[in-house]
Amino acid sequence: MLNNLKHNIFLLGLILFFNGQFVFSQEQGKLLFNDHWEFVKADHITTLEALQAAPVDELSWKSVNLPHDWSVEGPFSSEWASGTGFLPGGIGWYRKKFDLKALDENSEYELYFDGVYKNSEVWINGHYLGKRPNGFIAFFYEIGEYLQPTENEIIVKVDHREYADSRYYTGSGIYRNVYLITKSPIHFKTWGVFFSTPEVSSEKAMVKVQVDIKSSHEKTTAVQIKARLLDASNEVAATEFGSFVPAGDENHEALYMAVDRPKLWSPDDPNLYKLEVSLWADGQLLDKYVDQVGFRSIRFDADEGFFLNGENMLIKGVCIHHDAGTFGAAVPKAVWAKRLETLKDLGCNAIRMSHYPHQDYIYELCDEMGFMVQDEAFDEWERGKNKWIEGWNVGTPGNDGSYDAFAEWGHRDVQDMVLRSRNHPSIIMWSVGNEIDYPNDPYSHPVLDEGRNPQIYGKGYQKDNPPASQLGPLAEGLVAAVKAVDTTRPVTAALAGVTMSNHTSYPEALDIVGYNYQEYRYQEDHEAYPDRVIYGSENGDALSAWQAVTENKHIASQFLWTAFDFLGEARPWPVRSSGAGIIDMAGYPKPDFYFRKSLWNAAPMVYLGVTDKEENVHRRRRIQDSWTGEEGEEKWVAVYANVDEVELWLNGESLGRKAIEYSSEGMPGWPVIFEKGTLKAVGFNNGEEVAAYEINSPGKADHLEVSMDEGESGIVLMDIELQDKEGNRVLSDDRDIQFEFDGSAKLLGLESGDLSSHEDYRADHRKTYQGRLRAYIQKDAASKVKISTKGLQTIKLKME
Repeated sequence: MLNNLKHNIFLLGLILFFNGQFVFSQEQGKLLFNDHWEFVKADHITTLEALQAAPVDELSWKSVNLPHDWSVEGPFSSEWASGTGFLPGGIGWYRKKFDLKALDENSEYELYFDGVYKNSEVWINGHYLGKRPNGFIAFFYEIGEYLQPTENEIIVKVDHREYADSRYYTGSGIYRNVYLITKSPIHFKTWGVFFSTPEVSSEKAMVKVQVDIKSSHEKTTAVQIKARLLDASNEVAATEFGSFVPAGDENHEALYMAVDRPKLWSPDDPNLYKLEVSLWADGQLLDKYVDQVGFRSIRFDADEGFFLNGENMLIKGVCIHHDAGTFGAAVPKAVWAKRLETLKDLGCNAIRMSHYPHQDYIYELCDEMGFMVQDEAFDEWERGKNKWIEGWNVGTPGNDGSYDAFAEWGHRDVQDMVLRSRNHPSIIMWSVGNEIDYPNDPYSHPVLDEGRNPQIYGKGYQKDNPPASQLGPLAEGLVAAVKAVDTTRPVTAALAGVTMSNHTSYPEALDIVGYNYQEYRYQEDHEAYPDRVIYGSENGDALSAWQAVTENKHIASQFLWTAFDFLGEARPWPVRSSGAGIIDMAGYPKPDFYFRKSLWNAAPMVYLGVTDKEENVHRRRRIQDSWTGEEGEEKWVAVYANVDEVELWLNGESLGRKAIEYSSEGMPGWPVIFEKGTLKAVGFNNGEEVAAYEINSPGKADHLEVSMDEGESGIVLMDIELQDKEGNRVLSDDRDIQFEFDGSAKLLGLESGDLSSHEDYRADHRKTYQGRLRAYIQKDAASKVKISTKGLQTIKLKME
């Protein structure tokens, strides 16, 4: 199994050669097809004919491996749009030449893209395969009839000329995985195996496996379908079923199994099983599907909230976008694995994939690490939203977007989102839209002249805007499209204009209704609509927003906006990224991360941050995790903790002990006269010391401290920190850090977390931000790396 990805397996003895290199052999029907592509940015070439007619010396093709995002290569410029990070769009062309030495005319082949942003068009050996406008949706084409043993060429056009087409960073190009899928003439359709559990308890579970079989064979064929389920070491259930497939047609069957005492999947115990489904005819294996699956039950209740496996629980969720600073949208799996580890430490148990389907491997990580998922399809439907050009809520917005393809593609897009990911136990709901009902952006209703509307564009009712009454019928169509392919999960949407939508049929079209920043409506709407399941689908970081969950039994969740800083949705230039996250783009937690951890994580903890005003303590703003100042200056020390009491010490002298109580009127803190040295907090439960945290006054930068963490596929995450002689991080003396390599290791990117940096993300050097820098390195074999900065000793490391 390749990278634990679901795939069809049969092809015994198949050997593929690409550019003369041995790539793959034996029993792999889904081949990762990312290497040895070429790319050219050519905004003036809009047709394949023009591309082919262009003089050889006019186009500068460069070798790339996928995933590839050309926008993040920059440069940053104020001529582009703040919404998408002041980075360019345009037209890009990709091509890949390959030989298929073992081409089998009796086999079928598919070219599978996990996402191409956007308006992709694909050709194979000059034959047009099709177009897919949506840049976030996976799609595939049958290509077998066009293949030849030698000299095959794939060409992909990507059209992102409408660079200001989003409220957030999208990226540009083939920025997700590509696969070549090989199948026998009789096979399981791609996305054609569906695992579900109609009954689940800790004592027994019933399994239903639906299969869609397709045949291009000229005769009706008798087939045998076998399914088995395995835990880490044993087969726990198996069954088989005899059927047939009509000549040149399809058949749909269902198999059933019972499992005694299943190990249930949950965030604390993300137990997974291996599902194997095979297809046979005359004793010959035709196709085999392998996937990881899990057992869990989900239930939302209008009065009691959310239940997982029969247990009432709170959903402590975060919203994420798909980018990661230096990588743009083409983020390696190892980088997201590290990011999710940080969310686990936070106490987070759920992720909202805002506002589109994300990379395929993120769902696998959520299965394996234990995160419940809301998967989301759209940020707009058949009408466009405002897209900010000069800065968030600044100037005149644009109106380019994805809405122009919705009428033709909307239902298929949402179904393909579901079909691709419906076997993931982590997914607990499907969302058909985010803030489609943002008041006056574009829909409007007379009720906007009344009441309270925390999110609204413009003032009051805009009679010339499209009526909000259109939302209900559109939602009904999308919900029906989802339920046509999966009825095992509720369908939802995240509402921004609840006041307005309550006067339409939109909420009633949904199984459960997400409220964005509408905590004040939780109780009154629960009373007005007692059968409506309400949950927080996007929320701010205020203490009151979390108390609205803990103090209202019928509210199941909070999805914090956001987990990580992200490219785009920026303030005016020179800022080019959003600072909404509690973790920066380099993956370093901010002070507010620890406030959230004190709410969400039961393990005893205490954290100290320093600011200059009491007001900042209460607002949780301008907090810094370093003890710096002028002698005799009054500082304010913020304390985030989940213990009973905290005692504060300065240079060994106690400054008193306080009970830890959070309040909307104020947060715990101390006024402290600055004195250089060590500030320490000790946390107590029932009088017993259970946690401690200290910060020190840093001296001058003395050296670089380097730590490394190797992830999947040999990707090394290297952290560089400016430290003084005692090992304290120096925040106020940032330096440009240079990298040099001897060997096969390759620098993938550098990220500091600075929201306003316009440094080249492809450069081999970058300035630290608040004393830190993260490097991402591809290590294939033993290599040496030299890390240097002016005025400090050079670091030389050997990477084994």
